Amino acid sequence: MNYEDKIQRELAEWEQKMFKPPGWLEKTSKTIGNRINHWIPPKVHNIITTTIRSIVRTALFGAEYTPSRAVQRQPELEAADQEANALFALYQKIAVAEGAGTGAGGIVLGLVDFPAFIAIKMKFLFELAHVYGYDTKDFSERVFILKVFQMTFSGPENRARLLDSIKRWHLEKEQWHSDAEYSRSMDWETFQIEYRDAIDFRKMLQMVPGIGAVAGAWANYAIFEDLREFAMNAYRLRRLHDHFAVVD
Repeated sequence: MNYEDKIQRELAEWEQKMFKPPGWLEKTSKTIGNRINHWIPPKVHNIITTTIRSIVRTALFGAEYTPSRAVQRQPELEAADQEANALFALYQKIAVAEGAGTGAGGIVLGLVDFPAFIAIKMKFLFELAHVYGYDTKDFSERVFILKVFQMTFSGPENRARLLDSIKRWHLEKEQWHSDAEYSRSMDWETFQIEYRDAIDFRKMLQMVPGIGAVAGAWANYAIFEDLREFAMNAYRLRRLHDHFAVVD
């Protein structure tokens, strides 16, 4: 079995796992997360929501996250995966250290953590694009990054729609040439709510006095692992499609 065949099997297993009904742990976490959510003052939620929108818009429409790393031109998939895993290991360590540091400061530094952690995730995704051979100076590649980000933190229904979009990206990307087009079509409210809800339980524990540092490190470790899985598999899907398109 060659490497591409192996990855195709892994992708099929990943898709099956992605749409499995939530287990007891997931349901319990969601229930506890909803309760914690009610304890957080509306002002705090507003700050979080505004922060999410601001940073994501910066990633889409600015140059702040464009990597200095050169775009890898047609790398072998196995080599790209190896480099992607090394990149992930580096960024996960940064994320864990950031979560532990801000978690130790309770709710005040917990609020600082939200923009910092989103920025770390965005920087990772932009560098990952270059590892797999896609140039983030192209606006459509930034839209793809946002779709990967959304898919990681979406509910099942929206996740299925986003996965379909990623599989058809060779066709869909042609419609995204300018930020004005995308800004008009973007459902910011749904995006913000789904992201916030997806990480609430793990991140809100970071604000609990006495356990904040441990909870912050654990939360960032686990959330970053989710992001790695979804992001690498999204780029693997694209690379396999591009490879077989060339072969055909």
